[in-house]
Amino acid sequence: MDIDVHKSGDVHVLKLRGPFRLGPAVETFRGAIDEIMRTDVPHVVVNLTEVNSMDSSGIGALVRSQTSAKQQGGAIKLVNPSKLVVQTLKLVGLLNIFEVHPTEADAVQSFANGHQATAGV
Repeated sequence: MDIDVHKSGDVHVLKLRGPFRLGPAVETFRGAIDEIMRTDVPHVVVNLTEVNSMDSSGIGALVRSQTSAKQQGGAIKLVNPSKLVVQTLKLVGLLNIFEVHPTEADAVQSFANGHQATAGV
């Protein structure tokens, strides 16, 4: 999996490409999130448009990052997860802990607006 990290204002955007599974993909994601948590209030958008599959380790990494972000007054917001990823998050009862946005721009803007997106993608 590849991760492209950039900032849009005070929001960190992580664009993920490829399967988000146990091993290097999860470790790379955790490293990027840990770095953000050390430096800023974690306003993070995770763009899942190009993630075709996610296993329990990927889900766990997302949930742990959301928990850490919330403890620091921030949040992790998801962009355009695939139907398979949405179904997986619903199946394990975790879709409702994330705001889900259709585009990266919407997710970034939601931090400025304090807007809550619907979880029912």
